Amino acid sequence: MAEKKLLLGYLTIETRENFFRGAALVTDARGIPLDFRYTEPVRPTKLERILYGGALDIYLREEVIMGNLLGAVEVSPSLWLVDSAELIRPAQKLTKLQAVAMETTQRSPLEAGGKYEPTAEEGVFIFQADNISAPLRLSVSQENVSKMAQTAESLAAAAQDMELMEPFTRIAKAFEAVSESES
Repeated sequence: MAEKKLLLGYLTIETRENFFRGAALVTDARGIPLDFRYTEPVRPTKLERILYGGALDIYLREEVIMGNLLGAVEVSPSLWLVDSAELIRPAQKLTKLQAVAMETTQRSPLEAGGKYEPTAEEGVFIFQADNISAPLRLSVSQENVSKMAQTAESLAAAAQDMELMEPFTRIAKAFEAVSESES
């Protein structure tokens, strides 16, 4: 039986003072883009801010932006990589796929690529993607802690051919390009 190809989904929601916008990028394990979706900026009105109160940010991030983005993606990834731990649960709920929050650290490298170790925080791991870079901080939901070995193995395999955090930079540059073209 053929092994399923590893596809990485990158999901980010940008929150600014006057708007929200999001993007989803699906790549192969080399970082080659297979699908890209983004939302136009969502600018809540003063009345919406009053009516929704503290629930406005959650509603816009999860239901409006993530719901539309994840519903539009045509290439389903093996897992979603998000840039904020608050996106893990809604991404998993909307896609039924594992979501992992990934952040850079300034720590010294672990002994070898593919190694990981738990931190004092529940569901948070330090992960060495390759042999020389600073390790990454990975956060997973409680139900996916038991899958950490498999997740680390998949991410280490992808890290042989790509820098795992780099697609988030591409998304940020895509946001800039879209904003420039609208000006």
